[in-house]
Amino acid sequence: MDLFEYAREKTEEKESPLAARMRPRELSEIVGQQHILGKDKMLYRAIVADRLSSLIFYGPPGTGKTTIAKVIANTSKAEFCQINATIAGKKDMEEVVEKAKQQKGMYGKRTILFIDEIHRFNKGQQDYLLPFVEDGTVILIGATTENPFFEVNPALLSRSPIFELRPLEKQDIKDLIQRALTSEKGLGGYDAVIDEEALEFLADLAGGDARRALNAIELAVTTTPRSEEDKKIHVTMEVAQECIQKRAVRYDKTGDNHYDTISAFIKSMRGSDPDAALYYLAKMLYAGESITFIARRIMICAAEDVGMADPNALTVAVSASQAVERIGMPEARIILAQAAVYVATAPKSNASYLGIDAALQRVKETGNLKIPTHLQDAHYKGAAKLGHGLGYQYAHDYPNHYVNQQYLPDEIKEEVFFRPGENGYENAIRAYYQKIGKKIEEGE
Repeated sequence: MDLFEYAREKTEEKESPLAARMRPRELSEIVGQQHILGKDKMLYRAIVADRLSSLIFYGPPGTGKTTIAKVIANTSKAEFCQINATIAGKKDMEEVVEKAKQQKGMYGKRTILFIDEIHRFNKGQQDYLLPFVEDGTVILIGATTENPFFEVNPALLSRSPIFELRPLEKQDIKDLIQRALTSEKGLGGYDAVIDEEALEFLADLAGGDARRALNAIELAVTTTPRSEEDKKIHVTMEVAQECIQKRAVRYDKTGDNHYDTISAFIKSMRGSDPDAALYYLAKMLYAGESITFIARRIMICAAEDVGMADPNALTVAVSASQAVERIGMPEARIILAQAAVYVATAPKSNASYLGIDAALQRVKETGNLKIPTHLQDAHYKGAAKLGHGLGYQYAHDYPNHYVNQQYLPDEIKEEVFFRPGENGYENAIRAYYQKIGKKIEEGE
């Protein structure tokens, strides 16, 4: 490296975005991802021992895929080459492979090839790498935000274990922001401080994305004038909101606002008000509430408050829950909205809910009542000789596939637990009961 190149690198380092300047250079500086980088984990041991094999990093943006690759570059004795699949092509890979062959043949030195956004390479480009990964000419490290099982060739996957990176925890993001404010390579020279409320807001808004958090605090610090009183830069809640053009919503995920909002959401669906349901859904999503938590509450409401008035409501809610887990935000908002509107506009009944609670109470009061003999199983050894199943009438042998026989134990044979209402499908159940002569209320 000559003097001019050294000066250029130093200038780029100084003028590059905060997220790039704060990128860790050693394993000890990496925040989060302890499930793969804990000292007892295979990846950590492989990096420390400089004995890496080809691998794939998979995870959302800002979780540290490139960071870990850079740390490997700083700690490994192997030659390290990096290309980005969004702008690179086969020619770039050919140059890397040729250089890797020379390094291996002349110096016995390994070459690590880091391909960012590897899912952007087509099948042919990925296939080109296969023989060189196979014979050890290059050690491939691929990084992708897309599911590698869909986007990376199976042949490469079979030779490259997948390490999934998770969104950073909120405390990890807070630590990164505080580190950036005090670090010399970060914002330490600005003499800036951040209010706890603003720190919570930015860490929560980042959604586990370190880059997003660092970009936000950089903009906040570099655009805020110093205080006249103490000459410091104060990042307040107002500043935090302005720098990302998003207003904070009072919503403590473990406090009153959390419980009040979810309560209003459920009561709006129960009360058949889709507009209110959408409003409270939007408030929760805006504040960063867990989409899986919201989906669970919609499923409960579908069963408890809609029930048999529209049995399809639970199907919609369950499908929505599965979909949001697979898709994530921001598209999950549409799925949750559809489910919430369906439940809110569906006919309502709590007959199933009341029925199971009444049945549970009766079981608690009466204990283990004897099952009628004709309903008992007659197939296991010796059961028929004891009279089990004797006198049972097979419903399908009778008109309307129904026969009037006793199913409840003798002591409670007249009780009714499920009382269908007159809304939606339960009205059809009532009509069916009348047709076959089944009672709806006790004493009928």
